[in-house]
Amino acid sequence: MLKSVNADPANLEFLILKTDRGWIRDSGPLFIKNQDGIAEVSFMFNGWAKYSDYKKDRKISEFISKRFRFLSFIPEHHGTRVVLEGGAIETNGNGTLIATEECLLDERTQSRNPGFTKKDYEGVFGNYLGITNVIWLGKGIAGDDTHGHVDDLCRFVTSKTLLLVQEKSPGDANYKVLQENRERAQDFRLEDGTKPEVVFLPMPQPVIFKGQRLPASYANFYISNAAVLVPTFDDPNDREALGIIAELIHDRPVIGIHALDLVWGLGTLHCLTHEQPSA
Repeated sequence: MLKSVNADPANLEFLILKTDRGWIRDSGPLFIKNQDGIAEVSFMFNGWAKYSDYKKDRKISEFISKRFRFLSFIPEHHGTRVVLEGGAIETNGNGTLIATEECLLDERTQSRNPGFTKKDYEGVFGNYLGITNVIWLGKGIAGDDTHGHVDDLCRFVTSKTLLLVQEKSPGDANYKVLQENRERAQDFRLEDGTKPEVVFLPMPQPVIFKGQRLPASYANFYISNAAVLVPTFDDPNDREALGIIAELIHDRPVIGIHALDLVWGLGTLHCLTHEQPSA
């Protein structure tokens, strides 16, 4: 398939590992820089505290660390390994991290680390990821089976500029939730105490499949070295979303990728990918 669209084989390397799903954003490792270069941080993956078939996905971090000979850190807190998915956090690379209370603090639904407080998480983020500043949003978007992942909600496009999704229709299930997050944004502060620039990104019309609302969001874009890939949904707001992102990112093209088929699996481009720094 790649050859049929003239992809250059010299740019490709295939590493084969059987997994339960393709959402490597959540099951794969995070990467940090230390004095020796690139290291890997391997949080525990437990199927979003919802699904039972995740044992193959758990092998991804170890597979990558062995293949590329990365030093690997295993986050623990009070003697217990910490559960976290990559899509649950967003960072600016300078010490600020964004997460939602719904995903990480809800004790009744998909509780990742029972009993954890904001202070517990902030300690883990500081110890293992070098985070000095955590911004807490409220809830995530409707249809998200991860229960509040931030990568459908709020993303950095520069170290000081955030995109925050907003719903314009008062009758939509996302309207009040996203309005509350907008109100919280007025108090956002970065690691140096300054206020970030917050730019609002529209939501597409609800995407429904077999009676189920799906987590369609333009915020689930992926920034690669060569381009920014943005999910699109055959929606009038596709063009507006692409335009907003293109106004903020000038050093590489912004390309829309039809994602209706992907979102049937309850994720799109950011969920499906994971950047890995060069060693």
